[in-house]
Amino acid sequence: MVLIIGTGSSVVSAKTVAIIGAGFSGTMTALHILLKTDNCRILLCEKSANFGPGVAYGTARSDHLLNVRASNMSAYPDRPNHFVEWLQASDLDQSAQMQSTTAGTFVSRQLYGRYISTLLARANESQSGVGRVTLVPEEVINLVPNDAGYRLLLAGGREHQVAAAILATGNVLPNKPQTGPYIANPWLSPFAEKLDSDKPVVIMGSGLTMVDVALQLRGSEFVGPLIAISRRGLLPRTHSSTRPWPLPRLTPQEQSSLAQLLLRIRKEVTAARAEGISWHGVIDSLRPITSGLWQGLPEEEQRRFLRHARPWWDVHRHRTAPAIGAKLQNLVDSGDLVIRAGQITEIDIDDAQAVVHYRPRYTSRSDTIVAQRIINATGMLSADKSEDSLLQRLAEQGLVRFDRHRLGLDLTAKLQAIGASGRVTPSLWALGPIGRGVFWECTAVPDIRNQSAHVAEQFSTAASG
Repeated sequence: MVLIIGTGSSVVSAKTVAIIGAGFSGTMTALHILLKTDNCRILLCEKSANFGPGVAYGTARSDHLLNVRASNMSAYPDRPNHFVEWLQASDLDQSAQMQSTTAGTFVSRQLYGRYISTLLARANESQSGVGRVTLVPEEVINLVPNDAGYRLLLAGGREHQVAAAILATGNVLPNKPQTGPYIANPWLSPFAEKLDSDKPVVIMGSGLTMVDVALQLRGSEFVGPLIAISRRGLLPRTHSSTRPWPLPRLTPQEQSSLAQLLLRIRKEVTAARAEGISWHGVIDSLRPITSGLWQGLPEEEQRRFLRHARPWWDVHRHRTAPAIGAKLQNLVDSGDLVIRAGQITEIDIDDAQAVVHYRPRYTSRSDTIVAQRIINATGMLSADKSEDSLLQRLAEQGLVRFDRHRLGLDLTAKLQAIGASGRVTPSLWALGPIGRGVFWECTAVPDIRNQSAHVAEQFSTAASG
C-alpha cells in the first residue's frame, strides 16, 4: 500500500528519509532503501505528481525513443537483464514502441516510464514495502536543520520531520511553463500549438532536446520554416552496430592533459578503424572510466574541456536511436530543418514574436530572424541559475555549495552534500545530474542506477548506526 499525504497529515519518525524528486533517480533510491533496511520510512516527494517516470520518461508520445539500447537500461546494477526480461514478460502491446535494429533494440520512453512505475508499485505491494513509502505530490521548498535531522517544508504550508534527505531533483531546468513567443522549457509548455504555417520557429541548440522538439513540431500540423541555431551546428551521431574495443591503458600524462587525452582517443579510433571497428566502439570502451578521467583532470583542463571539447564529446557520446537518426537526417536533407552554426547575441521578445540576432560562425556580421516562437533546447541550466526554490534556500543556508564549475552541487565521492564551510552536511545526499560538475558521467540510467544503490547503502549504514 502507498499512502498519499493529504491536508493535515504528518509523518514523524527517527528513521524517516525524504527523497526529493521521484523520477528514475529518486524512485530507484527508494526501492534500494526498501531492500537494504527493515523499518525505515520513506517520504517520496514529487512536485509534478508523476511518480516513477518523472520528466524524462513521462512523455505521452510513443515515438520518443530512448537514446540507450534496451539491453543497457536495467534499473538494477546487479541485474543487467532485468528490463529486457520485464519486456519479455509484459503483456503490453509493445509493437509500436520498440525498434529492433542491427545496433540493438530501442524502446519508447513512455514504455520505460511504465517499467519504473511498475517497479515502484510492486515494491510497495511487497511484504517489505507495505506501509513504508508515502508519496508526497507537492513541491519541497526548504529543509531546515534541527537536532532530529530536518524539518521538511512543503509549498502548501505543511511540514514533516525527517532524519535525512536525499536530493534526486534531476536536470536543472526552467520550471515555469510558457505559452508566448519564448519557450524556456519545452517539456513544460505546449510549444507546438497555435503556430502559423508561414512564419519561422527557431530552436536554440542542436542536441538531443532539439531533435525531440523538431520531430514533435514536424509531427504536428506545423509546416513552416524550422531553424536550429547552436554555436557549432553539430548534430548528435547515431548508434551503429559495432564490435567492442578494449579499454585503452592510458598514461599518467594522458590522464592529466586534455590535449594528450584527445590525441590518444584519435589514435584509438584510427587503430580501431584499421580492424574494421567504428569509432562507436572506442567511445563506448571509455564509459567505465569517463567519470574517473573527468575527476583526474586538473581544474583548468576541465574548464578547457567545457569551453572547447564538450560539444564534440556530447554528440559522439550521447547518440540517437537509429530510427530517430534517420528521421533527423531526412528533415535536414529535405530542408525541413535548417541547422545554422552561430552565436545568439540577443533576443527581442514582444507579445507576438521573437527577433533573434545571431553571429554566424567564422564571421563578424550579425544576422536576424523574425520568429513567431523561439524554443530553448540547450539543456540543463547551471545550478547557480536554477529557479528551484529548494536549491536556492539550501545554498542560502550554507547547507550546499556549487561545484567549481557551478554546473551542479559539490559532493563527496560518497554523494554527500558539501556545505559552504567545505564540510560535509550531515544526513544530506544528492545524486543524478545535479552532481555532473563533480562526476560528469551521471545523467544516464547506467550511471544513476549505480548512484542510487550507493546512496541507499550509505543511508542504511547511517540509519542502523
